[in-house]
Amino acid sequence: MPLTNFPKPTIVISKCIGFDPCRYNGGMVQDKFVARLKPHIEVISVCPEVEIGLGIPRAPARIICSGDELKLIQPSSGLDLSESMRGFTSGFLETLVKVDGFILKNRSPSCGFTDVKFYSGPERGPAIGRTAGLFGGAVLQKFGDLAVEDEGRLKNLSIREHFLTRIFALARLRKLLQSGSMRSLARFHSLNKLLLMAHSQTKLSELERIVANSDRKRTAIILNLYTRYFREALRKPVRRASPINVLMYTLGYFKKKLSTSEKLYFLEILEAYRQGRTPLCSAASILRSWIIRFKSNDLCEQTFFSPFPEELMTLDDSGGSRT
Repeated sequence: MPLTNFPKPTIVISKCIGFDPCRYNGGMVQDKFVARLKPHIEVISVCPEVEIGLGIPRAPARIICSGDELKLIQPSSGLDLSESMRGFTSGFLETLVKVDGFILKNRSPSCGFTDVKFYSGPERGPAIGRTAGLFGGAVLQKFGDLAVEDEGRLKNLSIREHFLTRIFALARLRKLLQSGSMRSLARFHSLNKLLLMAHSQTKLSELERIVANSDRKRTAIILNLYTRYFREALRKPVRRASPINVLMYTLGYFKKKLSTSEKLYFLEILEAYRQGRTPLCSAASILRSWIIRFKSNDLCEQTFFSPFPEELMTLDDSGGSRT
């Protein structure tokens, strides 16, 4: 049967996104996707601004460009929060031994990891550019090979699908590393073969060479190498041609067992995915139903067909863009 038991990824989430009314104005962001995700993950929530001693509500802070340095300033008080924020951030990130991803508050001068406005000074005036917040930027620097997103970007179907695929794949990888055996690694790689093929044939080949271990490296070295290359393989979203090739390859298992109308319907869904009108999981779910129907032992446990709990990919809270 396809995968139904998923390990719980550990995700760091900005506390104001559905956990605590700790925004600068005393508000809280209600996000449907994060609310639906909560039961499936282990959550570490954090508000860096509150952690450095700022109250709720509080005067807003902003990033200013001072020479070659970006600083976090509270204009109303003139406080330079940069040192406190960097000190907290460094200490907090060092505590994250077990983590698979982050969902950060978009455009926040602390948590934002992209698209954060910065200014020439604390006085009123237009933004002069965009950058990462002090906390969000440090997250990218230290954990850039993990899944890092903000709640705004996750309204995009393609970005959300990629994020979900990564966090559950990385959680499975962490579970593998606990076993510390080459046999478990070979099994893990086998189950993820089509998923890796859909992301990068080149990276799949590199990972297969690591698993083969022709140089007889110690298991710990092989596991570290595999972890690095596996994370890198899933880092970028799939190009549409690659998963289409995997889907068509899989269709070959069933083409003699399917009616003409079934094949035509599948090809219609595949074309909708090619055009960006539907997520990858729509086409993959059809194949998954045939895997069950025809009892395909070769495919039934491939993570490509069930990379994350199906109920997490809905359209009710999605933005208009899918690419």
